[in-house]
Amino acid sequence: MTWSNIRYILGALALAFAVAYGAAAGLTGSPTLEQSAKAQMQGFVPGGAKDNAPLPWGPIRKGLEGKSNVKGPMANKLVQSQGEEWRNFKNGPLSQFGGWLLLAILVVLVLYRVLRGRIDIDAGPSGRTIERFNALERATHWLTASSFIVLALTGLNVMYGRYFLLPVIGPDAFAALTYYGKLTHIYIAFAFMVGVVIMFVLLVRHNIIDATDFNWIAKGGGLFSKGVHPPAKRFNFGQKCIFWIVVLGGLVLSVSGVALLFPFEITPWADTFAFMNIFGFGLPTDLTPLQETQLSVLGHGVAALIMIAIIIAHIYIGTPVGMEGAIGAVASGQVDVNWAKEHHSLWAAEMEGEAPPQPQTGEQPAE
Repeated sequence: MTWSNIRYILGALALAFAVAYGAAAGLTGSPTLEQSAKAQMQGFVPGGAKDNAPLPWGPIRKGLEGKSNVKGPMANKLVQSQGEEWRNFKNGPLSQFGGWLLLAILVVLVLYRVLRGRIDIDAGPSGRTIERFNALERATHWLTASSFIVLALTGLNVMYGRYFLLPVIGPDAFAALTYYGKLTHIYIAFAFMVGVVIMFVLLVRHNIIDATDFNWIAKGGGLFSKGVHPPAKRFNFGQKCIFWIVVLGGLVLSVSGVALLFPFEITPWADTFAFMNIFGFGLPTDLTPLQETQLSVLGHGVAALIMIAIIIAHIYIGTPVGMEGAIGAVASGQVDVNWAKEHHSLWAAEMEGEAPPQPQTGEQPAE
């Protein structure tokens, strides 16, 4: 190869390098041309090609709309920066809150069992029973309870499964489990909604707070002292709280869940915030459909985590592990007469046609 050929090749390579470098410098900026730092300031993306004005990243990040061939409510919006804030909150504080809440309720129940022990029938079983719940009421309870358990498990899998299940069963099994769990969650949700509505219709008249409940609260419901049994009607204050938590929490879960099934069509939060603003909350009401969906996810998650924690405690106190004689109410519908007299004395007297017992003036000694 002659020296002239070598010079020709080197010259061609140098020219190619110069062209490539010039193009790169023009498009992305070059430290030697002092473009990089300046081009990335003041919210502008680097760029200086002919007939191509710098892209205003700041307005785009704040929701600037353009034009798109894609049709849809949010198709013309390139970026919604609140989405990253929403994702960070959902995977950060919300996830951590739920984890600590569920752990806390389990620790509290273990400590309660160790320190208080099981709540027994102080007088012992009488051998006689009375009906506490009829067949329709029991069917409604199990419809609501069983569907909620399925919803809780499939929902917890979506929130925490990637951290606990995925490493154990592997990506393929986890993907299949989560996919079919999502479908199950969607369809079983309607059974839960029906159960909550029927339960409300059947039992709301028995769950109105009255003066009897204040005495029950003052005595701690007898939950912390053996032999203490404040008078109560068919439902005591604790059970009334469970009822309203299930009804109101179920309402939040149902509305937010349906809104997630039909995004951009059902948008409940703007109207909800407008109502809350009557009481001085000062919440935003100009919400995009995407913001409505994000709020539905958060509302659904918060309500679900709180309800799961409370229902865990409810399950504990309703089993033989937590209380003697309680499970019969939702199993056969029958409860022991002595159990009824100790925990629901006013209701038991009404059922047996007796005069209601007088309110206790002090704590009874432990037997």
